[in-house]
Amino acid sequence: MYYILDALRLKDKKEAHEYLSESMHFPEHYGKNLDALYDCLRELKDVFVWFTHAEEAKDTYFEKVYQTFREAAEDNRSFFVFDDEIQNRPITVLQGENFERLVKCMERAARGEELTIGFLGGSITQGAVVSKDEFMYAYRSYEWWVKNFPQATFHYVNGGIGGTSSHFGVARAQKDLLMYQPDVVVVDFSVNDVVDDDCPDPLLQETYEGLMRKILKAPSKPAVVALYNVFFDTGMTAEEMHMAVNKQYGISGASMKDSIYAQLQKGCIYRLAMSHDGLHPNDLGHEMVAYEVCRVFEVAKKEMEMRAEETTDGLLQFEGFAAESDAEGASEDTLHSSGSVNTSHSFVDDITPLTANMYENAVLHTITNTAPALHGFRADADEKKGHLDCFKNGWIGRKVGDKITFTIDCRCLAVQYRKTIHKPSPIARLVIDGDETNAVILDGNFDQTWGDCLYLERILHHDEQKTRVITIEIIEATKEDKNPFYLLALITA
Repeated sequence: MYYILDALRLKDKKEAHEYLSESMHFPEHYGKNLDALYDCLRELKDVFVWFTHAEEAKDTYFEKVYQTFREAAEDNRSFFVFDDEIQNRPITVLQGENFERLVKCMERAARGEELTIGFLGGSITQGAVVSKDEFMYAYRSYEWWVKNFPQATFHYVNGGIGGTSSHFGVARAQKDLLMYQPDVVVVDFSVNDVVDDDCPDPLLQETYEGLMRKILKAPSKPAVVALYNVFFDTGMTAEEMHMAVNKQYGISGASMKDSIYAQLQKGCIYRLAMSHDGLHPNDLGHEMVAYEVCRVFEVAKKEMEMRAEETTDGLLQFEGFAAESDAEGASEDTLHSSGSVNTSHSFVDDITPLTANMYENAVLHTITNTAPALHGFRADADEKKGHLDCFKNGWIGRKVGDKITFTIDCRCLAVQYRKTIHKPSPIARLVIDGDETNAVILDGNFDQTWGDCLYLERILHHDEQKTRVITIEIIEATKEDKNPFYLLALITA
């Protein structure tokens, strides 16, 4: 069991004990003093407590309450409390054009306008293992906007797909996120972009930078916040690699390594309390993640409130922001409020990429935009129902000799196909320009147990720019195959 307590409700002695008694279901005879509080806490079993807004309740009665909680946790080894170093740590937000976009979104929300809040990432963003969709960090973060700006209208877009890296993310960003013209975007590929502990894949830093540039340059000019998740058992994360990119563009982030993982290391919480497998947060873990994301939002909201001033007619006016976004002479960096202001230039164009940045304009080739030559393969005619209906819009091969041929101009190439746990499945071979010596085997059989995989096989990276003939042919298949070979897409850049 866990309790998330608001430190702002604990600043006054009387209110604090009323709030604690009600929130933690203390008995009717609870004495409503620190000694009685200690006695109740000492009897709790397998309970975790986390305080929000602790940094805003310094030098108040909350500090005495918190100290009592800590003392009880020292004496009761099945009672856990977040420590004050983590709860009171400052939140660092990078200044610059991206932060200005976030502040202006707050200004628009305060005026009661309409905004779209979007998310892009892997299985954590998708909401794996949460008991209800509304408990996932993405929806909780979206709800922050709804609760803080009840006068505005908000739309929610979740582009999370499990088991996918930023390599797939940059290729699918348009169809799963940007087509909705989001105003604020939270991005997380920090666990899926890790290859090993000591050497994160440099290609994935490049695809991550391409993704961030693509989002920032989108017509709706969204404000971007990075989320850095972590493997809770090992501390593995691509945070450092991703943060190097984000500093280049002034993208602030919320770090789970500095918060949740730090608490695990200190013994203030045990891993099973917030994640059953060391990777995917449960309901409590998602609430912690959402809290860290929303701390970034709150900094921008406070900045917006500092800039706001009351006018004589009682309406809010904001310094440095054109109220009519389609007014003549509106500046390039004015964020759209009606959708009518849009320019081709972005502040991103003035920033030198940290990497070679070959993937900013990556293309996802599926049956929706590509017509390869089919010799035995067929286009999947089943309708795709939502972005999580993953194994659709591709091509299917069943028999030895089934072949599909693409003619594509590119420098970088990856092939995405299904690896299935329902074995056996056919095996294919990919050949470029007839070079069978360097053929690549595409094995549709998956040796894991957690489910079928959107497997991404890299073929070319920073190669010569030219037109290539890419042939994929089934080389092994049996009558016992439980699934056909499913080619989902080619990704080129």
